[in-house]
Amino acid sequence: MRALLTLARGIDALNERVGRAVYWLVLIVALVSAGNAASRYGLGASSNAWLELQWYLFSAIFLLAAGYTLRHNGHVRIDVIYGRLPPRSRAMIDLFGTVLFLLPMAGLIMWLSWTGFAESYAIGEVSPDAGGLPRWPVRLLIPLGFGLLALQGVSELIKRIAFLAGQGPLAEEAAEEHV
Repeated sequence: MRALLTLARGIDALNERVGRAVYWLVLIVALVSAGNAASRYGLGASSNAWLELQWYLFSAIFLLAAGYTLRHNGHVRIDVIYGRLPPRSRAMIDLFGTVLFLLPMAGLIMWLSWTGFAESYAIGEVSPDAGGLPRWPVRLLIPLGFGLLALQGVSELIKRIAFLAGQGPLAEEAAEEHV
């Protein structure tokens, strides 16, 4: 179990670093958006490449931060019942949800989206709009983002199993103990 918990900590650290890097993408997309608007309305000049860059950055923020969001328990869930359950029951729900829904869904999307990325890269797909950007980088974000989400799902699964086996508290309970 120690080796698995070490793996979980490594996955947590990876998604933490990626999530922190994504914070900077928010600033970059705000600057690109402001610059594009200033160029369009102030100078009467616009570029499809800048508009597409905004789209790519928004996609990167959403997709690359999914694992980080799961790590910090930030995904939407129905807390009406879940929040009132004891920690062991919540861990069981998380365990089954991860095994039955999260990991199969993330794996399927990674698998299906990889072909689209590979084809886009192979043919050098470019946006059909004048001055548009290559499409393969944004297509790569899909399997990469869902890969990070699946990895974090594995980490959460390991931590739930360890908790249920009495090998340590969940992050939420550990945080409450230190308050």
